[in-house]
Order: sequence, then C-alpha cells, then structure tokens
Amino acid sequence: MKYDVHVFVCANQKAEGKKCCTETFGNEAVAKLRQKVKEAKLPLKIRVQKAGCLDVCQQGPALAIYPEGTFYGNLNLEMLDQIVDEHIIKGQKLAAHLLEDES
Repeated sequence: MKYDVHVFVCANQKAEGKKCCTETFGNEAVAKLRQKVKEAKLPLKIRVQKAGCLDVCQQGPALAIYPEGTFYGNLNLEMLDQIVDEHIIKGQKLAAHLLEDES
C-alpha cells in the first residue's frame, strides 16, 4: 500500500444556498492537517487531500480516514488536532464525532 493513512477532507463546492463543507472547512482543514502531520514527524506515510463530496452533507464538515474507512462529521478546525493526536497517532477513534454508522 502506498500510504499507511489516507485522509480525505470534503472540499466540495455546491451551488449557492446548498450546505457545503468547503464554505466553513475544506481548504483550511487540508492545510492545517498537512501542517500538523508534518510537525508530528510520524513514521507513517500519510496523505491528506481534498476530496469531492463525501455524501454526508447534513453532517458536515466531514472527513474520512482510510484504510479503515472512518468518517467524522460536524467538525471544526479546532478538532483537527484531536483527530491527528488521538486517531492517527494513537489509533483511538473520537466517538463524539463519528458519523452514525460508525458508532
């Protein structure tokens, strides 16, 4: 596998008036996660990238972490440090932000 961890951040843009992760999260979240991962100097190959719609708009802003397929929703930029520290580094999912089918 090319990457040990692959983080997909919803950066979809929709027509005006429709709820969309990019408006409040997408591009800034990608930049913040990339910086946090770089600073952590982990022995893992981690890729953080923008994704199109993750199809969880009503629970966004959202991101997905693979290979396990964990989806987080209702996020804000401050929560990203927790996701890196707890989920990516320690392997512990953040139950409060897992999407419905993850609980």
